[in-house]
Amino acid sequence: MKRAVVFDFFGTLTDPGNEHRRRAVYDATAAVLGIAPDQFWAAVTGSFTERATGVLGGTPSTLRELAARCGTTPSALVLDEAVTTHRAGATVLHEPRPGALDVLTTLRAHGLRIGVLSDCSSELCEAWDELPYAGLVDAAVLSWRVGYRKPDPRGYRAAADALRVAPEECWFVGDGGSRELQGAAAAGMTPVLVANTAYPDHASFRDDPDAFVPDHVVDDLDAVRGLVDWPSQTAADEGDLERRPPHAHTWRRRTT
Repeated sequence: MKRAVVFDFFGTLTDPGNEHRRRAVYDATAAVLGIAPDQFWAAVTGSFTERATGVLGGTPSTLRELAARCGTTPSALVLDEAVTTHRAGATVLHEPRPGALDVLTTLRAHGLRIGVLSDCSSELCEAWDELPYAGLVDAAVLSWRVGYRKPDPRGYRAAADALRVAPEECWFVGDGGSRELQGAAAAGMTPVLVANTAYPDHASFRDDPDAFVPDHVVDDLDAVRGLVDWPSQTAADEGDLERRPPHAHTWRRRTT
């Protein structure tokens, strides 16, 4: 019986259509710092694990370090402006996808606990309490805070522990970045892939994409509402497409 749903954040709860704007966010920051955009982008992409596990600290210290790697030392005034610009740009990447908040509300209304497990840098952690997800999420395990990232099994255990359930009682819903689905399965959770079929280029924005395809695949996050009818079903029922809940037409089994 499932008692909780753990979600990936970027590209799952957030709007996948905004992912193509990620480069522009960093280009705007680079412009304030006086760094060539390609040079700064290389420093950004080459430091993802450091940024996502808190090694570089908060946004001010992260931007200072990235600038240093690009051969420049910004003044305090320039750094402050860069931080403001960068945080403002990041808000675009945090925007909910259409219907995401309704999905969380529906699942909570049916008694399922809600978690988030995200590979993220400092901007999300610094903004989390002000985001519209915060009041709908019972536990957020954010890599920058905990110091490790997916598919590290500690993240899945931390999410389950924070939700006060066993991993086997959790669905894990994600778009497949960071080998998260395979990690969820290894941790004992039941993974669900959000294929984002309406966003054919979204996978190009995912770090370390997951080659593992789980048994449960949905085209869009809205189909996850169907999970509310599944906790009382047996494993045999879950495999029976004819007995799926009303949203079942958006679900499909993995084919081999």
